[in-house]
Amino acid sequence: MAEAEAVQLKEEGNRHFQLQDYKAAAKSYSQALKLTKDKALLATLYRNLAACGLKTESYAQAASDASRAIDINSSDIKALYRRSQALEHLGELAQAFKDVQCCATLEPQNPNFQETLRRLNASIQEKLRVQYSTDSRVQNMFEILLDGNSEADKLEKAARNLIVLSREEAGAERIFQNNGVALLLQLLDTKRPELMLAAIRTLSGMCSGHRARATAILHAVRIDRICSLMAVEDEELPLTVCNLLQAIIDALSGEDKREHRGTEEALVLDTKKDRKQITNHLLDMLVSKKVSGQGRDQALNLLSKNVPRKDLAIHDNSHTIYVVDNGLRKILKVVGQVPDLPSCLPLTDNTRMLASILINKLYDDLRCDPERDNFRKICEEYITGKFDPQDMDKNVIAIQTVSGILQGPFDLGNQLLGLKGVMEMMVALCSSERETDQLVAVEALIHASTKLSRATFIITNGVSLLKNIYKTTQNEKIKIRTLVGLCKLGSAGGTDYGLRQFAEGSTEKLAKHCRKWLCNTSTDTQTRRWAVEGLAYLTLDADVKDDFVQDIPALQAMLELAKTPDKTILYSVATTLVNCTNSYDVKEVIPELVQLAKFSKQHVPEEHPKDKKDFVDKRVNRLLKAGVISALACMVKADNAILTDQTKELLARVFLALCDNPKDRGTIVAQGGGKALIPLALEGTDVGKVKAAHALAKIAAVSNPDIAFPGERVYEVVRPLVRLLDTQRDGLQNYEALLGLTNLSAQSDKLRQALPLSHDHMRVAPDFTSSWLHLQQERERHSPAIIQENLQLGDMFIPDPVAMARMLCYVIGRPSWSWGWDYCHLNHAG
Repeated sequence: MAEAEAVQLKEEGNRHFQLQDYKAAAKSYSQALKLTKDKALLATLYRNLAACGLKTESYAQAASDASRAIDINSSDIKALYRRSQALEHLGELAQAFKDVQCCATLEPQNPNFQETLRRLNASIQEKLRVQYSTDSRVQNMFEILLDGNSEADKLEKAARNLIVLSREEAGAERIFQNNGVALLLQLLDTKRPELMLAAIRTLSGMCSGHRARATAILHAVRIDRICSLMAVEDEELPLTVCNLLQAIIDALSGEDKREHRGTEEALVLDTKKDRKQITNHLLDMLVSKKVSGQGRDQALNLLSKNVPRKDLAIHDNSHTIYVVDNGLRKILKVVGQVPDLPSCLPLTDNTRMLASILINKLYDDLRCDPERDNFRKICEEYITGKFDPQDMDKNVIAIQTVSGILQGPFDLGNQLLGLKGVMEMMVALCSSERETDQLVAVEALIHASTKLSRATFIITNGVSLLKNIYKTTQNEKIKIRTLVGLCKLGSAGGTDYGLRQFAEGSTEKLAKHCRKWLCNTSTDTQTRRWAVEGLAYLTLDADVKDDFVQDIPALQAMLELAKTPDKTILYSVATTLVNCTNSYDVKEVIPELVQLAKFSKQHVPEEHPKDKKDFVDKRVNRLLKAGVISALACMVKADNAILTDQTKELLARVFLALCDNPKDRGTIVAQGGGKALIPLALEGTDVGKVKAAHALAKIAAVSNPDIAFPGERVYEVVRPLVRLLDTQRDGLQNYEALLGLTNLSAQSDKLRQALPLSHDHMRVAPDFTSSWLHLQQERERHSPAIIQENLQLGDMFIPDPVAMARMLCYVIGRPSWSWGWDYCHLNHAG
């Protein structure tokens, strides 16, 4: 009945079209689309809708409808021609020409196609001529920009056009050839912020992807001038200059992935000297009092991104060795800055954390023990050189440096804690009457008590000291840090219910104080950040995390803090959310070993009753209702070195836990979770990428791809899902990846053809066959339920390989018989 009604609606639409009532015709065709699944009829309806769009001058919609018809039948000559007409009106002449070429191939004698080809060819040639004759346009733009009497709107338009032009290879070359660099330097000399930003962005566009041009611009502008621009007290200008320097570094180091030949290769023989010069200037910026806090942050960001090797398989780490030998002391100076001392450099809230991250990356990039020993000796000499009985400020800086290193390479920090006088100085500073000394000492104690053995030592020797400071100090900054120190010591037992460091109920009281600080909006962001850090430790306790997610004001206060410019809070928020969702790794408990441990009177980890699945599910629901997805999406967007790979992994773990219930996935998509997961699945630790890809698979398996991943974004989802197909992954990950790919593939043949699947991926199903056969044998003893062709046995999930084979055949678009031996093997196994 529905198909017959669809045909009637199509005929009705045809009548409206003949009467030139195109809107009514489009309405009839659209209604018919909802009633039919017949591919031939669907193609006709989309083709007719495209014709209506052309008549009503809705060219974008016409092109879209014609594309849908072509997706169904790639040889639909009418749809191809109508899309060509729409694209021509939209100015996309190259694609329009390709469509008409297809039409002319199918019907070579059709005069309309031949005439359209000639017309489009002429239009394309004219467009190219105008595009390449940009000399006068470039000159005109500079005249407007350098004219002090130019109107504001003309000035803005000229600056915008120049930036856009510089991002195209032909435009960038024309600007460069027409004395553009000298004119851009004149714009920098105007000291007008909007013109300076336009000039820097134009230079960035010109440097991108072109080594010779980047080298010439670096020498013309000079690295000292670039660094002086990055050093100014401003939010936007240092970031823009940082992008320019990054574009230059990428071009010099070959990160632009371009193949250089001929003249350009001859012009740039060796870029090492220029790169070393850039590195030296960035290191000098770290210790200069003339550099603003924002400029120092951008220098640290550039060093973190470009000095350590991006791939540890590369043998050469000479750049890191150079920075360690010539710049480590400068980085340590930044780490050891104490804001309350008069000698302190200009800093932002993020500066010291960025320096700690840079130290960590440099230390991780060392290849052997002698290199690490040299690194440690430099740190030891710097710290011991600061100790001075006559100058308390130097002692404070030494302890602050140790504290900063503990936030980076922790093993190195632990070795430095063993230096003579370090722990004694911490205790002495705690007893000092000066609040600055107490502040630094408490922070150092917090960072020093990460390992259980050291935390136990500090519990024995320092808890009474911290409690005394908490009771006596009137400084809120010291009070909150002391509270966090107690929180960290109280959570030293981790998730082990039977290994509590403090008396019953103490951690809940500490958490209550932290929540109180967190909700107090009258205090500064730094103080509230420390409250989140305290909760990051205490939420390892199930009672604390359960109370926290029920405290809606505190929970929302934390999520709002995650959206602020202070990015040092990212790790603490991510850790708290991982604890609340129980998405951390849990070691498998083997009953036999538990019995053996009890027999030998060894401690056996205990699970808290509130860590059971039903409690976790309730916490996840409360987090979703509080708007955790929007906060996570905001955290993922942070373009900062503080968003480390470890933080990305924590965020991926949280997303995976939130996606566990299929009913919640629509909410996650609606709040931007699908978009936020894509970068997490492409960048970060191996574990983090797998977790994010698995979360994407869960969303892709049950969501409408047009809503979850609109437009071209759907193509970005494919690669993480394909990478998830691996015999090293568990059965559930492979199965849900296939479900997601199957759902995506059903949207269009074009997407299916774009899937980067190889024959190796087909072996995912056969490699599970042995496990599947073993599970069949186990049925007699365990009697597992069979759910939708998938076998469930306790917590182990192994999908039926034949079901996986069917999905792979559908995704790849191949009939099952083309599998050959593999598929026969599967059928035999089944």
